[in-house]
Amino acid sequence: MRLLIAMMKHETNTFSPVETGWQRFVEWGAHLGPAARAAYEGTAMPMGAYIELAKAAGAEIVTPVAAEAMPSGPVAAAAYDKMADAILDAAPGCDAALLDLHGAMVAENTGDGEGTLLERLRQRCPGLPIAVTLDLHCNLTQRMVDNCTAMIGYKTYPHTDMHVVGEQIGRVLMRSLKGEVAPVMAWGNRPILAQTLRMGTDDEPMRALIQLAREIETRPGILAATIFGGFPMADIPEAGISAVVVADGDQAAAQRAVDELLDAAWAEREEFAYRHEPIGQALGRAEALTDGPILLLDHADNCGSGGNQDVMTVLKAVMEQGLEDVAVAAVWDPVAVQELMQAGIGREVTIKLGGRTSMPAIGAQGEPLEVTGRVRTLSDGDWIVRGPMYTGVHVHMGPTAVLDTGKVKIVIVSRHHEPWDQGVFTSVGIDPASTRYLLLKSRIHYRAGFAPIARHTITLDGVGVTTSDNRILTYRNLRRPIYPLDPI
Repeated sequence: MRLLIAMMKHETNTFSPVETGWQRFVEWGAHLGPAARAAYEGTAMPMGAYIELAKAAGAEIVTPVAAEAMPSGPVAAAAYDKMADAILDAAPGCDAALLDLHGAMVAENTGDGEGTLLERLRQRCPGLPIAVTLDLHCNLTQRMVDNCTAMIGYKTYPHTDMHVVGEQIGRVLMRSLKGEVAPVMAWGNRPILAQTLRMGTDDEPMRALIQLAREIETRPGILAATIFGGFPMADIPEAGISAVVVADGDQAAAQRAVDELLDAAWAEREEFAYRHEPIGQALGRAEALTDGPILLLDHADNCGSGGNQDVMTVLKAVMEQGLEDVAVAAVWDPVAVQELMQAGIGREVTIKLGGRTSMPAIGAQGEPLEVTGRVRTLSDGDWIVRGPMYTGVHVHMGPTAVLDTGKVKIVIVSRHHEPWDQGVFTSVGIDPASTRYLLLKSRIHYRAGFAPIARHTITLDGVGVTTSDNRILTYRNLRRPIYPLDPI
């Protein structure tokens, strides 16, 4: 048996000014051919699970590409074609394909990156059995469902179950190849543009929906059940909440389960809208707390959802508030990093930090922040994730520096990276567990690495293209009406 195993992932924020060419995938760690297998074998990723299943079956393994980039603007056509063509060219002669995809990829040449790939794959190899893992923030489309055999999405946010779901859907495909099951799928959606900050699976309303999906999977004949929160910053018709269920030959049972999941989501639609709070008020609450670490979330500038990671609004407010013993991860500013490297460790410098990117989608200009401090640490920015999310994956933050103002230690990186693991601090000599305040440019993924040490968490509503107020974004392609943008 010959199995095609590949990864092609990007969460596209169509409002983001950050360009997404092939180089952005390379910076995360794009791999072609045998290098793709070497990079992900033994990791806690879906591709790692696929490789384990293939080895157990004694199959020949073909890994044409493993490519992922931090969320950003639409994927360049050349980059999309490079990844898609690698998969398509490797498919002839394979008995099945196991793909690690995202579900919210928008490219210059297609608004449905995953659906287009799967459709072209089936055209190239009609009837090819295909299993797919998808992110919880997938914007599911008819084209995706029509062109694969079985699919599943993560049931955790932060995504700590990637290997688990990869193994689950991989086993479904392997059983179908043996004739033990006959997978059929049903899917649907509801007009809810859920806010990402309201999708944490440890919180309501998502927790109950995930529990329902898990319960559905225990029913006879059900092979997989998924509820997707969707990705609201992709301006495409299908953005929003959806569900898919895989059943063993029983299409009606799959559809009933899909409707049950979506009806439950619709009943809780008001809980998917985020309530805002003035920054000053939130910082006042933070200052009154007596025990730390206290997590401060700059969620509107989260590169993990396509943010610039160089908006200074929240950091400026924290410094003006006079908070002490603060560690910040991370500000993207490769120019500032080079200035600090030229100065050298121990030198006191004054630099203009961040604010290098304008955000036309929200009518905002980049505004740098003048900061004076001592160069504390310089690093190549390379480390390995040891926490529960992306376990075993190499991180490449690029040349990295820490600027210490006396009250605030700022981790400054040359490549975008969301702080979902404590390594973003420990790799540059900062112990997050002994720091009073941790200012993180993150939404929910921070929980994977930092929830175990956090005493309190406070969201700070700053500025950025990952805003939690979708009303300030101009949607042109999104289906309407949709809650909460419209009164339905």
